[in-house]
Amino acid sequence: MFASDHPSPSTSAEELTRLSLDLAAAAGQTIGFLRDVAESHWLHHTSVLAEAIRRYHQLWMPMMFGLTAESGKPLMILPPLDIEWVWFCHTLNPIFYRQYCDSRFSKLIGKPAIFNQENKDYALERCEEIWISKYPSESFENEVDSGDNHYHNKNIPQMDYLLGELSKQRCLFSEFSKPYMLELVYLIAARNRYKGFLFSLQRFADNSKTFVPTLDVLLMWITHKSYPNAYAVDVKEMEHSMEKVIDAGELVKEDHLEVMQKLWERVFDQPYEKAGCPVISGSNGVKPPIHWEATDSDVNVKYRPLLPRFLLEVNVLVKRIPAMKTPQKDESKEFLRFQFLRCHREMKINSPISTIPSDSWQKVVQLYCEFGTKGMVVERRRKGGVGINGSKLLESNTFLWNELLRAPSITLYGVIGQRLRVFVSITPPAQAPYLFKSVPDRVTDDSGAMVSEVILKMNQYRPQEGRWLSRTVLDHAGRECFVIRMRVGRGLWRRGSNKPNVVNWEDRCVEIREGSWSYVAGSIGKSPEKVIATATPNPTSQNWRASWRFSTGHDLFISHDLHYDLKTSTATDSHIRLLKGRRLQYENKENEDEEGEFVTIVRFTEENPGGRATGLINWKLSAVEFLPQEDAAFVLLLSTTILTSVTAMRNEDVGSLLVRRRLKEAKHGDRDWGSVIVMESSLNSVYVKPWYWNAKLVMAREGEEYVTKSYTPEECSDDFYKEALFRWNG
Repeated sequence: MFASDHPSPSTSAEELTRLSLDLAAAAGQTIGFLRDVAESHWLHHTSVLAEAIRRYHQLWMPMMFGLTAESGKPLMILPPLDIEWVWFCHTLNPIFYRQYCDSRFSKLIGKPAIFNQENKDYALERCEEIWISKYPSESFENEVDSGDNHYHNKNIPQMDYLLGELSKQRCLFSEFSKPYMLELVYLIAARNRYKGFLFSLQRFADNSKTFVPTLDVLLMWITHKSYPNAYAVDVKEMEHSMEKVIDAGELVKEDHLEVMQKLWERVFDQPYEKAGCPVISGSNGVKPPIHWEATDSDVNVKYRPLLPRFLLEVNVLVKRIPAMKTPQKDESKEFLRFQFLRCHREMKINSPISTIPSDSWQKVVQLYCEFGTKGMVVERRRKGGVGINGSKLLESNTFLWNELLRAPSITLYGVIGQRLRVFVSITPPAQAPYLFKSVPDRVTDDSGAMVSEVILKMNQYRPQEGRWLSRTVLDHAGRECFVIRMRVGRGLWRRGSNKPNVVNWEDRCVEIREGSWSYVAGSIGKSPEKVIATATPNPTSQNWRASWRFSTGHDLFISHDLHYDLKTSTATDSHIRLLKGRRLQYENKENEDEEGEFVTIVRFTEENPGGRATGLINWKLSAVEFLPQEDAAFVLLLSTTILTSVTAMRNEDVGSLLVRRRLKEAKHGDRDWGSVIVMESSLNSVYVKPWYWNAKLVMAREGEEYVTKSYTPEECSDDFYKEALFRWNG
């Protein structure tokens, strides 16, 4: 049995809480604005902020007052970023802001509601025209030297207060940087919950000393306050009650949180927290274990076989329905089981029914999963049956992600056995980092065809020239998307006479081909024709044991102790460094045994001068993870050239390059890597943690006897490939 939002803040509070502003659209603009502020590092120097406050106080506010007095409402113009930042922070304290406006202008100065980017650009241009006309001697942009840490104009009212507010709100964007928060369905659900929050505050203000918002409610409240006229009208009857709301950065006491949760459950018969909406100030606790950022662009859309990967957060809570008069069977043997429809069917989370409370909602699981999991199945089972751990299915409900996305607040609940309520909420799916792994495949010739009797017959037994070690690149769903080929031999093979020769190191070549194999018979086929990137060896220098030139415009240098340098010959807006080990967002202090096998790609830009991890490579296991802003071909070249170089330097097959057959992988759908990441659970499986925490176990293949040595003579022997892989000129 299913129902949605029973009853929902979007329905019970809708008629009683009217808003004069499109908060869903406005909140999206707020997130974009906060990101611009966070990325404008020049803006956060004291001298720049002091000048911004002067410009705001002496120029902008008087100009807005004059323009508003003429038209009767805020003119559709927007100030430069520095002034808008001061204005935004000033409005976050509505009482101070109103007092400031009343004392200077005897009226509240409002902000125009502009939510379209094209209109915003026009509003900024129009503002500059008016500014130049009114203040010809004042620059429209803030031109103060950011290196000057001293500020003047100390006589400006509220200078120290505003400097303190600007400093306090500097990191506000980090609260709202999750990629799903910009999705309209999330913003609409957040607006509805904010209405419910205001309704609770208005109705029960006398019952509590403080009201603790969740993150989505906080976003709406901050956005609401930044439009002073709309906020003043909408909260006029509860202005003093709004002082009870805890703001961002304030300490949340457990007893205050408990009171808020019980109040919400009593008013709306729903749990207060849901997916993507934790209580502010870290009360929800755990930092997500995944590297998941909002992205404006994906440079890999040019690769047609490549499909993006989408993640969503899932939150499941259960609650017992008050006992009915009819006696129930013994519950000690009954439990709820939670598992997915696809991608990770092995994962099963069991929760005993006897421990589920009736007076509050109990969180069963909080996790991240790929949208490809399709949905969650909730089963009521009874212990007993076949085997020691056997159980009998009594009842089940299925929660599909697509159905949840159509629900008003992205939530659904189900009733199981007329005794239990299950509440499931998700966040809108948002693009996540790509996951690739390269697996061994058959040797190919110069044309890209696999060396095989099948191909020989098709070519009327014309010998296949050249030998290339080949690997197939699989994405997170096991789809073939690229083929990697490494040239190791020239010449051809004829029975009893000719044999291919190993090419010199300087004649090596690594190429990435876009697409999947064209199979002609079983697992025998031809590689895709389109070559999208190549790498060739460079002459080595004294300090570097290996060097490669990429067709992407990069030169890679590798030292004997596996330190890296990357130079680029093309003009870019960022500087790249390759750091040994799992660094920055990928750091894992619990397991540091495999650090040498990892390389972190770090980009330094004007927005991220301290560096930002954009990819992680495990060259030994040929596994990579990277953000959509990184080019897939570039990352694959890095992984393959590092593996090839280390193999030659160590004179050891460190990455299974000698394996020349497709190996047996885990059955697709049982426990696909990266498909599920559980936040907190009794599950000890490495498959529900980030793959790079225990890469060896996650990437382990089915069975131990997977290396075959029954290669045909035309494919050449192990000795041939050992000579090719271990030949070194460094």
